[in-house]
Amino acid sequence: MKKLSLVDDAFLRLEGRRIPLHIGVLLLLEPPAQAGEDFTAGIAQRLRQSTRAAPPFNHRLVRRSGLHYWQEDEEFDLDQHFVHLSLPRPGRVRELLEMVSRVHSAHLDREYPLWRMYLIEGLEGGRIALYLKIHHALVDGVAGMRLLMKSMSTHAAQSQTLPAPWEVHTGKSSAGYLPVPTPAADSVPALGRLARGGWKSIAPIVRELRDTYGESGQDHPEQAACGEAPETLFNQKISASRRFAAQSYATPRIRAVAEASDATLNDVVLAMCAGALRRYLAEQGALPRKPLIAAIPVSTRGRGSGHAGNEITFTLTTLATNIDDPAVRLRTIKSSMDYNKERLKRLSSGQIMAYTAATMVPGQVGNLLGRAERSAINNVVISHVPGPRRDMYWQGARLCGIYPASLNIDGSALNITLVSRHDFVDFGLIACRRTVPSMQRLLDYLEEELVNLEAGIAAPRRTRPARAGKTTRGRKKAPAGSGKKKSNAGSDPAARKQARSRRRATGH
Repeated sequence: MKKLSLVDDAFLRLEGRRIPLHIGVLLLLEPPAQAGEDFTAGIAQRLRQSTRAAPPFNHRLVRRSGLHYWQEDEEFDLDQHFVHLSLPRPGRVRELLEMVSRVHSAHLDREYPLWRMYLIEGLEGGRIALYLKIHHALVDGVAGMRLLMKSMSTHAAQSQTLPAPWEVHTGKSSAGYLPVPTPAADSVPALGRLARGGWKSIAPIVRELRDTYGESGQDHPEQAACGEAPETLFNQKISASRRFAAQSYATPRIRAVAEASDATLNDVVLAMCAGALRRYLAEQGALPRKPLIAAIPVSTRGRGSGHAGNEITFTLTTLATNIDDPAVRLRTIKSSMDYNKERLKRLSSGQIMAYTAATMVPGQVGNLLGRAERSAINNVVISHVPGPRRDMYWQGARLCGIYPASLNIDGSALNITLVSRHDFVDFGLIACRRTVPSMQRLLDYLEEELVNLEAGIAAPRRTRPARAGKTTRGRKKAPAGSGKKKSNAGSDPAARKQARSRRRATGH
């Protein structure tokens, strides 16, 4: 038996009826043109022959004297983990996402190794899907992406010779983090490690903290401070139900906006999310006057680091949702991210983690003392994970989408995770179904914001940006399909039609 680390043990102890702490991913796959009707059944038959699992897929949780241990499951039962099913007709992606939403809401049985995989056929167009969910105590997102890549090949024929995913040996990366900010848990250990390094290690952190808090009083738009995020419907107590939504957007479109704006692809993605969230909250009559703040996981791993995987911390950035003009909003987000990068590049990996944790402590303390009743640490988590840069194949089928399904906790009812591939950026959105109603509308709003950004580049606007005010709170919600959409270039029917023809949609 192997005792769990403190972090992994915390994932299990923090898990509750409303808050399962597993992560998931949905793959969309396209069989070869010559594939017969029994193609998926053949994959299932091959996978069922893999009755042995490699660590950690054969690790079963046991408890001794109140402590958690991993024990190798000597009676590994593949039928408890691998499911082959077919969607009911007409097999739209809408039905697929509804199924994943239900499955992702359910807890994993702790009597067995904490993972499950679904091979799904019956999708219109002949595509198949693979959905994997695994407890965060077993594998984190970094290791999960590494696992997927080990299960695939750049050649279709070779991919059919690769072992089942549960036969691929993997493990948690050195990240060991929950994909939502937890400053109270991280701050003391991070600062303690730096303290052992003496004043030379601490001095740069003190200097940056002094500058940071000095500039916060000067109302710098580049700085997003912890505890200053406005209270939104995303920052409420959540239920046990989830809603999963997914869609792909062409990388060349996003990259063209980035290059024309002297921004990064990630800046444009954040601007898309910001505009979509602004639109969503406005239609709910709940757009705050203050801009939303996003928590962005960033890697602190140095080039010469010998660690496997990444070391992760969080940085906060404004989403500028109080700005109406999409181009101005993008510039403000870029400025905020540039500000963060400038700060972080002056610190070592360990100093970055300590600095970030220290900047979050005041907001956390304020919340604990009840002094920040109308504010939150952040409003939404937006994670950007690098994916494959070439066409990949799994069991002979071409990969055409990787959609992460992260997790939600109280105060973090919406999580947006995306994977950048060579040709598309794949968005996976997971939210509490009750707290964030009709969340799937965000997929349309993401597309509209990309259209607006493209139009803003073609014809830059010179008008002064309007800001969200009191009128947004009492605004009547436009009925679905009414066409009353508050947007700029996106209101042009021709532009919308052209954009839809360029979009790679998974549907919803």
